[in-house]
Amino acid sequence: MAASSQITGMEVKTSKNHLKVNKMKKKVLRKQVRAQHTLMRHEGIECISHATQSLVIANAGLGNGMSRQQLLRMVEEYGLVETLLMPPNKPYSFVKYGTTEEAKKAFDALNGKEVTLEDFGQNIVLYINFVEKVFLQNAVPTSLPPGLMVIEKIISPEEERRMLESIDWIGDEDTQNAQKTLKHRRVKHFGYEFCYDNNNVNKDKPLPGGLPEICDLFLERCLKQGYIKHKPDQLTVNQYEPGQGIPPHIDTHSAFEDKIISLSLGAEIVMDFKHPDGHTVAIMLPRCSLLVMAGESRYLWTHGITPRKYDIIQASELGQKVGTITADVGDLTLNRRETRTSFTFRKVRRSPCNCIYPSVCDSQKGQQRQVQPSFSHNDMEASKLEQEYVHKVYEEIATHFSSTRHSPWPRIVEFLRSLPKGSIVADVGCGNGKYLGINKDLYMVGCDRSKNLADICGEKNFQAFVCDALSVPIRSGSCDACISIAVIHHFSTAERRLATICELARLLRPGGTALIYVWAMEQEYKNQKSKYLKEKNDSKDKEEEINIGGAQRPLSNHMPDSSSQDSACSDRLLNDLNDEGFAAKLVADSRLPVHTNRTSFHSQDLLVPWHLKGGTKKKGESIDTVLSPAGSKESQELSPVFHRYYHVFCEGELEAACRSLDCVRVQKSYYDQGNWCVVLEKL
Repeated sequence: MAASSQITGMEVKTSKNHLKVNKMKKKVLRKQVRAQHTLMRHEGIECISHATQSLVIANAGLGNGMSRQQLLRMVEEYGLVETLLMPPNKPYSFVKYGTTEEAKKAFDALNGKEVTLEDFGQNIVLYINFVEKVFLQNAVPTSLPPGLMVIEKIISPEEERRMLESIDWIGDEDTQNAQKTLKHRRVKHFGYEFCYDNNNVNKDKPLPGGLPEICDLFLERCLKQGYIKHKPDQLTVNQYEPGQGIPPHIDTHSAFEDKIISLSLGAEIVMDFKHPDGHTVAIMLPRCSLLVMAGESRYLWTHGITPRKYDIIQASELGQKVGTITADVGDLTLNRRETRTSFTFRKVRRSPCNCIYPSVCDSQKGQQRQVQPSFSHNDMEASKLEQEYVHKVYEEIATHFSSTRHSPWPRIVEFLRSLPKGSIVADVGCGNGKYLGINKDLYMVGCDRSKNLADICGEKNFQAFVCDALSVPIRSGSCDACISIAVIHHFSTAERRLATICELARLLRPGGTALIYVWAMEQEYKNQKSKYLKEKNDSKDKEEEINIGGAQRPLSNHMPDSSSQDSACSDRLLNDLNDEGFAAKLVADSRLPVHTNRTSFHSQDLLVPWHLKGGTKKKGESIDTVLSPAGSKESQELSPVFHRYYHVFCEGELEAACRSLDCVRVQKSYYDQGNWCVVLEKL
């Protein structure tokens, strides 16, 4: 009887253990399936049910603290690892084994296994799935921002030690420098105090004592080697503990001269640089190195240090390499930060900044707001600007422009083909009518401000007439749909741009929809360059097409490399305006920049060149091959240059304008190859 009771107790215990194991297996399976769905939904990575050589390991990524060294040791226990990919900032990694059997061994051993992150001391559970193949993208070498240099080993370890010891962080603040403890770092100022409340210096109140004497020999060396033009008179010393950083910023233009230099002491760090178009570059600053920022890198790009305790760096170099951190997922790991001190030297500016980046220049922003076309309070001036630099230009270039407009864009075609049979559709700003014949089941009519472009539509047997997008002679509420492709960005004030959207809404019946495309300021979005930037190096013998909504308005043809030609073009623009009796002061004072073809934008309001082809030329000779001084008679006769006004839209700007109207709702908004796009519905 006693034995029977003992057996029953053992059976109950065994049953409980089985239940516990089954419960754990179900939990692992549930988490595994959730990982599958997350990878598919957010990353587009499809997991499969059958075994392969390749695995995706959730919770074992750089993004949640797994170092390459730890993961490699772990997965190598089960076979030969051909590839280990760790995408930056992602919570998963890919591993490819030499055989499927080795991958199955790793799957069985590691799926659901709890491990401790060596660098963080935290426990995580691994969830593993098979994938068809590892997702390896070729890492594109990233270049440094223009004007930026990193010089290794600029000082010796002994010089580094003396400079670090010269800064007393513990003693009371003396009268010769200003010391502060900020949220993310400690800071001392010498020469002049930098005031964080207005991001500037009080040039009339220098700090007594000037710069520390220990810096003199180093600064003389920098002057001699050409890293700086003038001896600095302001020094900021920052101390960063692991986990601390500094927000992205541009050193105030009006406060300091062009070249700014910064020493990294005590430890290396990764500094992030960002262009206004969204393009980012992570740069390794080794210990005892000098960062030199000049020109574009100093004036236009923001720089900052992300507050974290680890940096993602190149594993093969492990912090020793100077330069950019590429997105090479096969060569990234984590590097623990240590205490770093920076000595940043600047020269205080004594006159307003007149750099070529007015959109980010505090010296020029005030006057810019008063005179730039987008902020104009004079509708007549805006109308004249558009007449000279939009309407007249398209009349002149219509034939050449039309010859480059032949490939409809897929998402615009998709919109037109989704409309019900028999729908009445207006293409406002139809250009050469590229979209008028897309869907034969629609009744489409086009209109354009250019008579020559409307005539080209007529030659193709399309219905088109001449009108302004601000006043379309079509009865209110008579259209089932409208499209406005690359038109609204040619209007030079926010009020006129909004008025064109109102006009589209007026044409629609209740429930009708409108598709709007405008050119985007962000020509690199989610780490992808637009076709406009990608095609920068296309053959010069091939006619370059602009990728603005696929159609109606060009960006530019071949842009001359010479900046002197841009300057000459700007001068000629002012002369043209004077000849027409237009107030040239509007453009002159605003310094409306002339855009360089196939490059990122530095300003929202700009002039984009179009080099007219098909003019006077000798037989067998391309106009592009003829080199004449800019503005010369020969240049104008062979290849005239026309300039068009554009306002490029920032993210959310078009959608916000649409949402300000009570008569419509935004069905969806999206980014499509360098354009911001919105679909509206009339209420």
